[in-house]
Amino acid sequence: MSNKKIIAVAGATGAQGGGAARAILADPESGFTVRALTRNPDSPAARELAALGAEVVRADFDDEPTVHKAFEGAYGAFLVTNFFAHMSAAKETEEIEVLARAAGAAGLRHVVWSTLEDTRELLPLADGRMPVLQEKYNVPHFDSKGEGNKLFTEAGVPTTFLHTTFYFQGFLQYFGPQRGEDGVLTLSLPLEDGRLLAGVDVADIGRTAFAILKGGEHFIGQTVSLAGDHLTGAQYAEKLASALGEPVRFQSVPYDFFRTLDFPLAEELGNMFQYYGDFDQEFTGARDLNRLREINPALKSFDDWLAENASKFEVK
Repeated sequence: MSNKKIIAVAGATGAQGGGAARAILADPESGFTVRALTRNPDSPAARELAALGAEVVRADFDDEPTVHKAFEGAYGAFLVTNFFAHMSAAKETEEIEVLARAAGAAGLRHVVWSTLEDTRELLPLADGRMPVLQEKYNVPHFDSKGEGNKLFTEAGVPTTFLHTTFYFQGFLQYFGPQRGEDGVLTLSLPLEDGRLLAGVDVADIGRTAFAILKGGEHFIGQTVSLAGDHLTGAQYAEKLASALGEPVRFQSVPYDFFRTLDFPLAEELGNMFQYYGDFDQEFTGARDLNRLREINPALKSFDDWLAENASKFEVK
């Protein structure tokens, strides 16, 4: 183990970090080993990673010295922040600053930073088509990450910027088909008819990050924009129908209506889906599925993902 390059994995007990850690640990011939960063090394998820061979260490973005210590002696890192833990873009920016400072101070040789587009590059705040949130953002969890990219560059960190997208898992958690009053399953999304929604299996974020780390210096300075499929709402409904064995219709929910719904992220997600829809050519166009499958040949399409997960849908 001592001659293997250490990859520090932030958020190792979460969806993205856990995927990255497991991808590395599943390939003992890669020359890498995992240092799993977590706020709670005694959690069941942390213990599970330790059992798989990871070195588990405590690191808390609110306690910067612990992050610096966690990066000591590491070759590289997979870095991610969790906006939804606090839902504050300002807080997320502080966390990114900590990661960039610590990565620069440790002299990491290759960082894969899980990020997103800054929507304001295509949609200035003065545009007016969607409400401005948290004083200066269209989609805070996009914009804070995209704005944070420069922090790694300014700190001199050799970075690959991995742009993520909507998780296929969202159809299991928040946006699954619901039975309508007429008994027909309905997939309701705030997405206009004919607009594309790029989706990805969350585990492919980690698998692709691992492939980039294995690819080495070639990827430093590059932006890799990730997706496993580009489908319209009607196409997602059609594939869900095939997997579930009964008809599923697509219902487009107006963005403005979705933003009025009574849950904490209604405006944030309404703006996100409007960005996906209004800029689908730019957003999906940046995600070249052929190139991505050259990087990660195991990249899952929505059909692939459904084949593994259709049994998890609870439809009544």
